[in-house]
Amino acid sequence: MNFSSLVTTAQRSSRSSIKRLSESIRVLGLIASSSKKNGAKNRQTHLRLIEDILQADSFQFIQQKNRSSDLIRSRFENDPIAMLFCLQREQVRADPIVISHALASCWNGNAVYIGFQIHCLSIRHGLLGNVYVGSALITLYCKYGDLFNAYKVFDEMPVRNVVSWTAIITGFAQDGQVDVCWDIYRQMRKNSMEKPNDFTLTSLLNVCTNSGILGQGKIAHCQAILMGFDSYIHISNALISMYSKCGDFKEAIQVFDKMLMKDLVSWNSMIAGYAQHGLALNAIKLFEDMKKERVKPDAITFLGILCSCRHSGLVEQGQLFFNSMGNFSLDPGIDHYACIVDLLGRAGKVEEALDFIKKMSIEPNAVVWGSLLSSSRLHGNVWIGIEAAESRLILEPDCAATHLQLVNLYAGVGYWDQAARVRKLMKHKGLKTDPGYSSVEINNNVYRYGTSSADGEIYELLNGLIDNMREPNQEQVMVMNETDGHF
Repeated sequence: MNFSSLVTTAQRSSRSSIKRLSESIRVLGLIASSSKKNGAKNRQTHLRLIEDILQADSFQFIQQKNRSSDLIRSRFENDPIAMLFCLQREQVRADPIVISHALASCWNGNAVYIGFQIHCLSIRHGLLGNVYVGSALITLYCKYGDLFNAYKVFDEMPVRNVVSWTAIITGFAQDGQVDVCWDIYRQMRKNSMEKPNDFTLTSLLNVCTNSGILGQGKIAHCQAILMGFDSYIHISNALISMYSKCGDFKEAIQVFDKMLMKDLVSWNSMIAGYAQHGLALNAIKLFEDMKKERVKPDAITFLGILCSCRHSGLVEQGQLFFNSMGNFSLDPGIDHYACIVDLLGRAGKVEEALDFIKKMSIEPNAVVWGSLLSSSRLHGNVWIGIEAAESRLILEPDCAATHLQLVNLYAGVGYWDQAARVRKLMKHKGLKTDPGYSSVEINNNVYRYGTSSADGEIYELLNGLIDNMREPNQEQVMVMNETDGHF
């Protein structure tokens, strides 16, 4: 084949590609008006139509590249991202499996922006409607925290499987949006042929755990029983955490006792539950039972034990457990050090806690200094508190709460110039403390309340109620006194 024939072939290929692209644009223009009239119901059908046209693009020489494709796949078997871009360079179409694996590598390796490029590549190849590619994109955007685009991909999928539904529920669960998770779950049960699996229910249990919604957590538990998932280990582990953190610890104990098989997560969840409810001796006993069952503890196990000792003031036992981590080939992490600092500080051993920090094998973080600061204020050790606050501000210079604590500490010892300096620094940085809030669960819904501009109205209403209650009480007291006088 000579040069002129090559040019002719290239021109034909170019004209063919332009023709197909114009057909796609023409179809898009035809359905745009009908989409406005019929709403979002026909959108998935329209997307599928366009993708079918786009799939027949300029990659008509794939059969001639099979040998090259096999070589690329074998060479980059353990690096799906490199495999995908190498296939693209060789103008060989990548199948949905390669693209989904490459997307999974992006959110596992924090290569989010590469995932955005793969998203564009999926659109170009007409693979956006593929259920595997769509599910991987949902997971990618959820990991990145972009729930808007995650739901947009989910909403535009012409076909969804249980992985797609679970991925979008998990994304909103990680963001703590309880109502949205349950709304999507109800849509899945009502409008989809796909049934929830054990991972779907695990996501629902996790969002109930993090939000403290016991009522809806119990509903998820009932769903797990009805579907036969309550015997699954990871479901039982999620139930233990949910009941422990939502306040129904007796139910958590029952779930743990009924488990036929327990893994390390089961033991850790139960130890953490005992620690959260201040039952240190029970946590220690469970730790000993765990060792008898020949289950090797990990760093999370020791973190639960140290937290239980911290809440109960068991200083010596906590130090013994901390020092015994080396017996299990475990190195203490920053969280373990923070527990010991808090344990010593709560017991009033503030100086010992400071010495412990200075001897740490790793650099203390803001949490460690914050624990020492709280203990110093609790026990009135102002100078160590000032040192802790100054050290914490080096690590977190924009923490408004630490600035205020430092102002109070300087004022407590009469260092008014230093207190004014810190206040001026706060004003210069524009730092303000976030208002606190509390939450209460009513009829399976969690309501948050806190300080707001309506505080004046609330106090006015409360004062009115107090006045209304005071008058009947005074009359009742007078009647009782009169009665006592007659009898």
